[in-house]
Amino acid sequence: MDITNVPFTTTDWHDIAEIPHPGETGTAYWRTLELGNIRVRMVRYSADYLADHWCQRGHVLLVLEGELVTELQDGRAVRLGPGMSYEVSSGAIPHRSRSTGGARLFIVD
Repeated sequence: MDITNVPFTTTDWHDIAEIPHPGETGTAYWRTLELGNIRVRMVRYSADYLADHWCQRGHVLLVLEGELVTELQDGRAVRLGPGMSYEVSSGAIPHRSRSTGGARLFIVD
């Protein structure tokens, strides 16, 4: 990841509005900060969340709370709990998220 045009910045995530993004089921709530060429997000998935699309964007994703299952379009699925992360480059493999009990994530892309 080549981070460019990003000055030293501190963020109080409580000051950033939480925007709902409905999934196929459930809802993802994003707090988003756009800085230079990166997007930084605190994301909260409701219980029974399933993304409404296969994503091809690269991410670094860290699970802060709850449990997340990342489905890969090739049929694999990876279960992540608190303190676990995944890293994927743009175009590497389509993926989508689901969470039965909800989760809170920190994502940089």
